[in-house]
Amino acid sequence: MTTRKLSLFAWFVVVLVFEGCGNGNSISKINRENYDQIHEKSSKEEVKAILGPPTSTSTADEVIYKRTTWRYTKGDKSINLTFKNDELDSKDTNLGTK
Repeated sequence: MTTRKLSLFAWFVVVLVFEGCGNGNSISKINRENYDQIHEKSSKEEVKAILGPPTSTSTADEVIYKRTTWRYTKGDKSINLTFKNDELDSKDTNLGTK
């Protein structure tokens, strides 16, 4: 019985270790360095190359342009990006300053 409990515990530890080593998603790209690399007029592809895919998106068709908002969140950290016709128009974050 004790050997079985020890085996189950060892299996649980192995699963936790490999879960943290997955495909690199355990390291958050939501940080000030990456935020500072994103500049006005950046394309969506440039942003994806830096931050990866957004956590959530919303799109509104305005009269003369399309506005898309991308939100990146990880815990209490967030980055909000607004695109106007697929170019970055504005950005906001709660990551603080350097």
